[in-house]
Amino acid sequence: MVWVLIVLGIVGLGTVIGGVVMSRRADSDLIEERLGFEEPRTEARQPKGERPAPLTDALDRALVERGIGSDLSTQLARANLKLTVGEFIALTVILVVLVGAASFAWRRDVIVTAGACLLAFFAPRAYVGLRRGRRLKAFNEQLGDTINLMVNSIRAGYSILQAMRAVSDEMAPPISEEFGRVVQEVQLGIPLDDALGHMLRRVPSEDLDMMITAINIQREVGGNLAEVLESISFTIRERIRIKGEIKALTAQSRISGYMVALVPVVLAVVIYLINPEFMGLLFEHTCGHIMLAMAVLGIGAGFFVINKVVDIDV
Repeated sequence: MVWVLIVLGIVGLGTVIGGVVMSRRADSDLIEERLGFEEPRTEARQPKGERPAPLTDALDRALVERGIGSDLSTQLARANLKLTVGEFIALTVILVVLVGAASFAWRRDVIVTAGACLLAFFAPRAYVGLRRGRRLKAFNEQLGDTINLMVNSIRAGYSILQAMRAVSDEMAPPISEEFGRVVQEVQLGIPLDDALGHMLRRVPSEDLDMMITAINIQREVGGNLAEVLESISFTIRERIRIKGEIKALTAQSRISGYMVALVPVVLAVVIYLINPEFMGLLFEHTCGHIMLAMAVLGIGAGFFVINKVVDIDV
């Protein structure tokens, strides 16, 4: 059994390396594919001399046709991960297999193996969500200064597209990357309204939505765009300041919520690893199943209530 697990681990590692090597695309091709956002990859748009990996390409087409991978594709784009849906799912499956094999070889316990596989299955999604949240937070923190730069550029005689190019040249990522994509889309012939809508889908920010709405209205009815953007910039800066104060005041309550959710779970895992027979009684009897269900329900309810109390909308 040990040799079988070792062989499976080697095969899995080789599959990961081979899949990454075969599926690697140039950055320009990835940008071109993301400009279509949810469009399937077509032969006409493939660069010469470049052939997609058959496995991931077929998996992407199947997922797009069934609508399963559309949401995941959006989440990957928001997290700025250079992976297709097929590559992400393949890496998740390989990670589950490797972690499951390693945990079974370590403990030879079905419950531990199942828990490790479950953790390996949700870990990539959690990483995507964490990266997406950090990127959105960094974008919102840069947006006020970005709008000030656009206001100064417009008052200096720049057009709105030239002001966005100045943002992509002068600001730091991630906001420079997003405005650079907008400029690239417009240069490829996509209307500015659609390009801004694509950016809003990649970065679901309320402040960005307010800025885009002001730009679209000004393009239709006219007006002084610089003054409108300056007012929006002041509103965004004040909102960020107030959110920071609220976050500082509710820090203790938020940490209490995390402790309520994590401490029982971590304690149960540690006790099970130390004395599996003692904790195994909960999984063998109906009374134990009821106790586990009530514990999970109580932990979830407590975490939900605390988050609702500290979640103050500004």
